[in-house]
Amino acid sequence: MELAKSGKYPNWLEMVAKEENIDLDLLIRLIAKGEVVVPRNILRNSEFRAKAIGKFVSTKVNANVGTSEDYINVDEEVLKAKISIEAGADAVMDLSTGGNLDKIRREIMKVVDVPFGTVPIYQAAKGCKKVVDMDEDDFFKVVEKQAKDGVDFMTIHAGVNWNSVERLKRSKRLLGVVSRGGAITIGWMLHNQRENPYYENFDYLLELMKEFDVTISLGDAFRPGCIEDASDRVKYTEFILLGELVEKCREAGVQAMVEGPGHVPLDEIETSVKAMKYVTNNAPLYLLGPLVTDVAAGYDHIAAAIGAAIAGMSGADFICYVTPAEHLALPTIEDVREGVIAAKIAAHAVDLVKEGQREKARKRDLEMSIARKDLNWEKQFSLSIDPKRARETWERRKSQSDACSMCGELCAIKLVKETLDRTI
Repeated sequence: MELAKSGKYPNWLEMVAKEENIDLDLLIRLIAKGEVVVPRNILRNSEFRAKAIGKFVSTKVNANVGTSEDYINVDEEVLKAKISIEAGADAVMDLSTGGNLDKIRREIMKVVDVPFGTVPIYQAAKGCKKVVDMDEDDFFKVVEKQAKDGVDFMTIHAGVNWNSVERLKRSKRLLGVVSRGGAITIGWMLHNQRENPYYENFDYLLELMKEFDVTISLGDAFRPGCIEDASDRVKYTEFILLGELVEKCREAGVQAMVEGPGHVPLDEIETSVKAMKYVTNNAPLYLLGPLVTDVAAGYDHIAAAIGAAIAGMSGADFICYVTPAEHLALPTIEDVREGVIAAKIAAHAVDLVKEGQREKARKRDLEMSIARKDLNWEKQFSLSIDPKRARETWERRKSQSDACSMCGELCAIKLVKETLDRTI
C-alpha cells in the first residue's frame, strides 16, 4: 500500500494488471485507496501467481482445505489443494485443526502457487489443553510464525469486543455464534473476563502484518448461521466495528479485506452487501456464500452459488466456496472440486455484469454461442468452466449425428442451419 500511495509498484504487478485487463495506473490507485488488495507475502518467490481482489477486477474464488481432529490425512489435503487450483480456485486456505498443524500447513503451501490463507487462532487454540488457557502472547506468536512461513492472508476476528458480545447476549439468536474462530475468541474472553487481544492490541497486530506484507481478512465472528438469524443487530454491530478497523489498516499501510454473512435470504443479500461496502469504505468483500436456504443439506454448494451470484452483483469481490459436504462432514476430494466449480460459475455470472470485467466475460460467452451454432464440440469443451465434465457428459451418450444426443438429427440449430444453407 505504501508503494502504491507513492505511485510506485513492484514489477510483478504489471502481470496482475495484464491478467485483469485493467490499466496499471488505475490498479495502483485502487490499491493505494484500499479498494483492491493483492495478497502476497514478501517471502513469496517469482513463481507465485499474485491475484487482485476488489473493485473493477474479476471476481475471485477461494477453496478451503484442511484436516479435522476426526480425520487427519495430510496427503489428501495436499491433493485437495491441487485439485482446487486445477478447477480454477484463485486462493486456498488451510483450516486444519487436527494433527501437526505446522507440518500440514507447510506441505500444502508447497503445492499452492496462488494466495494462501489461514486462521491463526485455530493453531493458537490447539496448542493449549483448553482453549481458555491461552495467554495473550499465544494470539500473536502464531500470527508471526505463520507470516514467517509465507502465509499471504489471515482471517483475524478482531471485530469481537465487549460491546459486540453484550449485543449477542441481548439478542434472540437461534444459533448464536457459528464462526469457529469467533467462538474460540468469545469463549476465551468470557472465561478470562478480558478484552479480545486482537481488538485491544490491534496496532501491534498490524505491525506484524506489515512486516511481512500479509493481508488481513477481518473475520465475521457474528455471521448468521441460519436464515432465522440473518440481518440482526449483532451482525450490523460487527459491520460497524470492522469499518473502523479497516480505517486503521489503511492508515498503517496494511492491506485489508472484510468477511461477510453466511446465511441470508435472497431479498436481504443486497442490503447486507451494500451496508458492508458502505461502512468499510468499499473494502474488498469476502463472502462465504451467502447460503440462501438452510434445507439444502448435501447441495449447499448450490445454495451458496445462488447467494454468491446475487452478492457479487451487489458488490462482493471474493467468494469462499461451499462444498456439498457443508454442515455434514469433512469434504472429500470430489466435494472440493464440486464446490470450486459451483463458485466459479457464480463468479463468472457476476463478471458478466461487473464494471471493468463485463466486456471480457461476455466475449467468452459469445465465443461459446458461436461454437454451439457451429456444433463445434471441442471449442465448447475448452470454453466451459468444467471442460472435463462437459466432455464426459457429451461422450456418455454420443449422438450418431454431429449434434448432441438430446435431439440428434432433430437438433433445432442443425435443422435451421441446413435449411438456411439450402435457401441461400
